[in-house]
Amino acid sequence: MTVTTGGCQGTGEPFIRSGTPAGRWVLLAAILGSGIAILDGSVVNVALPAIGADLGAEMAQLQWVVNAYLLTLASLILVGGGLGDRWGRRRVFLIGIAWFGAASLLCAVAQTADQLVLARLAQGVGGALLTPGSLAIIQASFAPQDRGKVIGQWAGLGGVAAAVGPVLGGWVVEVSTWRWIFLVNVPIAALIVYVGVRHVPESLDPDAPHGYDLTGSALGVLGLGGVTFALIEVSSPYALLFGVGGTLALAAFLLVESRSPHPLMPLHLFRSRMFSVANAMTLLVYGALGAMTFFLVLQLQVVSGYTPWQAGFATLPITLFMLFGSSKSGELAARIGPRLQMSLGPIVCGVGALMLVPLGADANYWLDVLPGMSVFSLGLVALVAPLTTSVLAAAPDRFAGVASGINNAVARTGSLLAVAALPALVGLAGADYAQPEVFQAGYRSAMLISAGLLVAGGLITFVGLGRTTGVARQPSPAAP
Repeated sequence: MTVTTGGCQGTGEPFIRSGTPAGRWVLLAAILGSGIAILDGSVVNVALPAIGADLGAEMAQLQWVVNAYLLTLASLILVGGGLGDRWGRRRVFLIGIAWFGAASLLCAVAQTADQLVLARLAQGVGGALLTPGSLAIIQASFAPQDRGKVIGQWAGLGGVAAAVGPVLGGWVVEVSTWRWIFLVNVPIAALIVYVGVRHVPESLDPDAPHGYDLTGSALGVLGLGGVTFALIEVSSPYALLFGVGGTLALAAFLLVESRSPHPLMPLHLFRSRMFSVANAMTLLVYGALGAMTFFLVLQLQVVSGYTPWQAGFATLPITLFMLFGSSKSGELAARIGPRLQMSLGPIVCGVGALMLVPLGADANYWLDVLPGMSVFSLGLVALVAPLTTSVLAAAPDRFAGVASGINNAVARTGSLLAVAALPALVGLAGADYAQPEVFQAGYRSAMLISAGLLVAGGLITFVGLGRTTGVARQPSPAAP
């Protein structure tokens, strides 16, 4: 394929049209690429008890199984988008896919919890390379008049992957072993590479900065890594050292970004009140979402006696509500402005979290779990579409991709920090996750804290946005 600039017409070659064989191949590669990342993120929580029992892992190690992936993904996702713009979106996307597949194989064969954590770190690097490229390839390859339709197909089928992920992962753990939730990625990755090499056109951004913010990239990884270590390994004699070092690295990151001629995170975007408020709310809401998912699937299996499949099924309302309600929520925000939904949505989510606090032994799904999950999902539907719209509308057109990437990184960082901090904060450590009477008390405290984060997110938005209602641009669909 010819290397092109913004799209396939960069050298006189026409854009790909939706519905053609060439278009279907490109869409298949993009959907499968984002799909394996979504699946991997959604099935691991369901498998945590099985992983812990098989590898003899403690609570901190289970936190690292989740957070190692989030750490490198959150730290490097902006790097991945920038590399695609400079070196070719297809090239970086396929490198990310191959890397992700190889790291998934390492996860599957891990013999100790520490080996699995290291493999998850590598998997997050692959995710950071492939995640921005999936949507960027669609944007660069298809004719402008077809992009809305194709992005809708991409988002819808990606939503299906998110919906079936926990249920499929739970079933796999029950009938086989947790190792297959990683091993299944390997043949899928090989198929994506084959389709990508043969059918996906290359594209790049000729106006991308020639320089690269290597210092900022390194400081971001060191900062988040140090803070995460301090929060998870709070009893370690090195926790304070890592915490202080990580905080200093993050402060240095901000200083470097303020002075870099080609910053990884352009800080001037935060001069927009809407951009700053939207990202502050994102940090709180997605932190609560990550913590709730982590604790809920453990609670259902350890305390309520659910099988892995049943625990995975319990999270299904989130994706179903998002799948069928997001477009309506976006239309409503376009008519009335984002403030109301971005303020009430997190508070409704908080009510849903409070409804899930009493879950205990023999909790009935239909009476005890589904009502709270439905209320939580309703609130999430209300806030996600206007949140994404607000982030993009607050940035100039040329920074739309960077603004979206920053918000994506902030969401991952929120989940990373919440999963790192909450177990120690609620008194859980060692093998407490396997002791029902101990874990239940920690679960209830964690859900109360999550509800507080959600309500705080709604209040910050209500106060911070004031009477700001304008929305300038519709977002590309995205999964939560």
